[in-house]
Amino acid sequence: MILSTDVWAAALIRRAELSGGFGVVARKGDARAGAVLVKAVNLSDKTVRLYAEATRGDGERIWMRPTMATEEPEVDAYIARAARIDPDIWVVEVEDKQGRHFLTEPVEEG
Repeated sequence: MILSTDVWAAALIRRAELSGGFGVVARKGDARAGAVLVKAVNLSDKTVRLYAEATRGDGERIWMRPTMATEEPEVDAYIARAARIDPDIWVVEVEDKQGRHFLTEPVEEG
């Protein structure tokens, strides 16, 4: 069963908060089926990583980095471009001293 985007985003934020991080919905899109970008901010070194949901050729749902930028202005510019293309997109920002993203699904870093 696939959760609606608003429920999924709330669960991610709750997971972050239970683990000592902080999360917020920075941009709301379609509550039922909007795509999601997760912006993970490392509070220790001030770097940022962006994650987007994708589907592998075998149908498995994963998270990947759509840009390798680690500076916040570059990541924010990517998000702005993505929002112009898809007005239903969500952005969930999580902050953590260790830079964790709190995603439970498979994540491909490279």
